[in-house]
Amino acid sequence: MLIGSYTPSLVLISIFVAILASYTALDLTGRIATAVGRAVYVWIGGGALAMGVGIWSMHFIGMLAFHLPIELGYDIPITLLSLLIAMLSSGFALWLVSQPKLPVLQLVFGALIMGAGISAMHYCGMAALRMQPAIEYDPILLICSLVIAVSASAAALLIAFRLRRQTPYVRLVRAGAAVIMGMAIVGMHYTGMAAANFADGSFCGAAGNGLKVDGLDKLVLVTSLAVLTIALLTSILDARLEARTAELSNSLSVANRELTQLALHDTLTSLPNRVLLADRIEQAMRKVDQQGGCFALLFMDLDGFKPVNDAFGHHMGDQLLRQVAVRLREDLDSHSTLARIGGDEFVLLVELDSLDDAPPLAARQVALVAQPFTVADHGLQVSASIGIALYPGNGQTQHELLMNADAAMYHAKGAGKNGYSFFDASMNTNARNQLQLLQDLRLALKNNQFCLFYQPKFDAGTGLPIGAEALLRWHHPEQGLLLPDKFIGLAEKTGLIIAIGDWVLNEACRQMHLWYEQGYTHWRIAVNLSALQFCHAGLVSSVAEALETHNLPANSLTLEITETTAMSDADASMTVLQQLSEMGVDLSIDDFGTGYSSLMYLKRLPANELKIDRGFVRDLEHDSDDAAIVSAIVALGQALGLRIVAEGVETNTQQNFLTKLGCNSLQGFLLGHPLPAERFMADITAAERQVGEEKSYS
Repeated sequence: MLIGSYTPSLVLISIFVAILASYTALDLTGRIATAVGRAVYVWIGGGALAMGVGIWSMHFIGMLAFHLPIELGYDIPITLLSLLIAMLSSGFALWLVSQPKLPVLQLVFGALIMGAGISAMHYCGMAALRMQPAIEYDPILLICSLVIAVSASAAALLIAFRLRRQTPYVRLVRAGAAVIMGMAIVGMHYTGMAAANFADGSFCGAAGNGLKVDGLDKLVLVTSLAVLTIALLTSILDARLEARTAELSNSLSVANRELTQLALHDTLTSLPNRVLLADRIEQAMRKVDQQGGCFALLFMDLDGFKPVNDAFGHHMGDQLLRQVAVRLREDLDSHSTLARIGGDEFVLLVELDSLDDAPPLAARQVALVAQPFTVADHGLQVSASIGIALYPGNGQTQHELLMNADAAMYHAKGAGKNGYSFFDASMNTNARNQLQLLQDLRLALKNNQFCLFYQPKFDAGTGLPIGAEALLRWHHPEQGLLLPDKFIGLAEKTGLIIAIGDWVLNEACRQMHLWYEQGYTHWRIAVNLSALQFCHAGLVSSVAEALETHNLPANSLTLEITETTAMSDADASMTVLQQLSEMGVDLSIDDFGTGYSSLMYLKRLPANELKIDRGFVRDLEHDSDDAAIVSAIVALGQALGLRIVAEGVETNTQQNFLTKLGCNSLQGFLLGHPLPAERFMADITAAERQVGEEKSYS
């Protein structure tokens, strides 16, 4: 029997190639597991080539490491057949582990097929020697090699299936598993080699025209290493590209979620916005149509928010809106939707068990908003006006429901604010009229439709005119001359009052300058300031600019603010009034006696004048309480060194009573109606002439 030997270096190289082929196979299973579509078959084909070449190279290098005392060669067709068997077996293995599941029976069947393939590759490669006489195999070792092949295949398939997903330390685990798989493949090969017996006198039939052994080991080694390295690097680079793609995809998903959040939610409060609210209303309507039931749409507008915003700035206003949103949201269940649709407007969508549940729900929202808020150490108080639309009943589309709830909200505001109102069909007409009036109001300044009427003020003692109060009128192109009570509330709600107020201030100063040049240097022109104007940060500069533009002395202008406005934030009012007073402007507290003044603050206010409300003057002749109140106001004003003006004088009795009390000046229909400047001066001239005649007769 011929005794063979091995080249140790080639044996070690074969072991290395087996381990490298095993690692490449495990890494390729990861690529196949994450691939989709045609890419799966491309990776299986490429993997079959690389893995087959790797296993075959390990086998062939192991064969080349084996030496007999005769010349050896390898039959080319048979050798190529063994390579083909190796690639087909590898392709089958990669396909098997790419399946979603690997049950035990499928694993056993696959191990038998793959083990048979590896064994066929090995013994086909041995047959390529074409030994004469034929190689004899030890049955026990032959069976052992087959068992090792099948066992190694089962282990390889199971390990590859388990390690195909990317997990922490997966490459380290794959390296350990590759060592085990490689040693199993090597064990099968060398067990099979040990089973081969070569009879004495044997010769290699392929030595003459087959592959020569000299240098073949280096060629096979270089080729196999190149194939395995290329496959492994391709797999690793693809894995990194996939990881980066996954990271980019995740970033895009996060960006899409953020964009969706921005598109469907309010950036200030994170509540749903108008777009998302419309969708929720549509869903609620479909649910009611299909399953029955009802829901309420509550349109909420904050009363008193604009003065807060103007007095403390938008930053404080934004914080207040956030607190309102949090307070309202905490009171809701998961089936309700609270949305902010702009400014200080919120909409609440609530499913109802019964229509009778709507009133207590609305009352609770009003009560929640009415509780004081603390923003940056400031105690702030606002209220809510709520309009309620019900479905079914108050609209067929989400747009109609919102519009009707909005109309009901305006009705709640008109009824005194800080409350709620259910929609009624008649409100639509009012809402449309208000909307049209608002559109007309926006054009009124641009089209010079405003004008001022002037109501004279007279010295109580002499009866001579001492000035006038400027009163705003609107020449509406369709409705004619409108008084302020028809549009001032709308102007305040929309913020147009600031621009309108600036126009009034400039026009009054312009007219007063004309009278000043005509010799009425002792006159004062009085201009009313709304609460929003008074709280506006640019008030002082607007007043200064108007006086400078029309070259009018500051003491010719009297600014009237209501008692309630002056006392709503006495400290802030003190600052503004002090600046105006230092400028030289006259300051008057209008409608005095109707609010709740603190005498401590009142005596500190740099006011020059108290104006008694017409409500007290009207009933002087019939109500002793009103007479007592007027007497007290006059006494208080005199004690504080303030001029006293009484408005609403309509009878001689009222005039005489107020004059005797000590009022400094009087104003009312008895003495003069509000008139345009030309007619006003005509009446004034007539009044002066009459006073002069009376004095001459006396």
